[in-house]
Amino acid sequence: MASLLKASSNVFLSEKLPFLSRSKTREGVVPKKVTFRSAPVTLSLSTSTGTVEHDPISNSPDIAIPIMVNGCAGKMGKSVIQAADSAGLHVVPVSFDAEKNSGQTVELCGKKILVHGPSDRERILASVFQEYPNLIVVDYTVPAAVNDNAELYGKVGVPFVMGTTGGDRDQLYKTVEESKVYAVISPQMGKQVVAFLAAMEIMAEQFPGAFSGYSLQVMESHQAGKLDTSGTAKAIISCFQKLGVSFDMDQIQMIRDPKQQVEMVGVPEEHLSGHAFHLYHLTSPDQTVSFEFQHNVCGRSIYAEGTVDAVLFLAKKVKLKADKRIYNMIDVLREGNMR
Repeated sequence: MASLLKASSNVFLSEKLPFLSRSKTREGVVPKKVTFRSAPVTLSLSTSTGTVEHDPISNSPDIAIPIMVNGCAGKMGKSVIQAADSAGLHVVPVSFDAEKNSGQTVELCGKKILVHGPSDRERILASVFQEYPNLIVVDYTVPAAVNDNAELYGKVGVPFVMGTTGGDRDQLYKTVEESKVYAVISPQMGKQVVAFLAAMEIMAEQFPGAFSGYSLQVMESHQAGKLDTSGTAKAIISCFQKLGVSFDMDQIQMIRDPKQQVEMVGVPEEHLSGHAFHLYHLTSPDQTVSFEFQHNVCGRSIYAEGTVDAVLFLAKKVKLKADKRIYNMIDVLREGNMR
């Protein structure tokens, strides 16, 4: 920890990061591009994702687990299908999505997947589960569908991986607990980002109040189609709050405008449709010390690969009839390499 956290004093004495000014609106326009200069403290995770590659051993028939990817018409759903196919999993030719996508056929990795709308979902899912008794459902739909979908999975009794953010999370966990279905629930499926979050949680637990009096500014930039505030940002802010920082979630600066993302945040244009850039900036009360944490992700394969690991992990727990039913990505990390 000490090697990562080195403070420099008398830096940013009166300077404020312009794009994080609290006088701005949550999606305020900033006139000039932010340059990520050398900061007093920087913990940076930056990954640009391309072709998904897996260990050839993953193609063994022993792990040909059937998965149903709901939201397969979306970009994240398609990325999961590609990662799952590469890992040797069996993608069933059925998916649930919004009514507007009902009746569509998604063709990917040599498969034709029929998309069904909200109507008659219980009968269809029960039929698929009967045909594939080892089925794991993967959910990458929309925040508004999270709770209804979880109730459906619980009612049918099918294990699921919930990668969709948003919804009523307390109700989500209550639904799973009452149904006693197996599930991995995580607002962040990228294992490396989860490891960073776990480190933050350890720091918050062991050093409560260490940053008392410090001010916090948070920026998160995602593709325009992401409607809700980043769950990862909320989780990390929660850690800072335990460390003594006063911050309200509505102070998060959400960047969804492509022009701002390129000019202000520095997102490569080719990744405007799929990225996650986060910046957390802490300043001491007298503004002589500042800390900065940053993690940038381009593309979606980091999440898709993490999702596949979550599927393999959950299938193992179901097979072992584990007592614990609800898991997160930290549990998946602790299990070690799943492939």
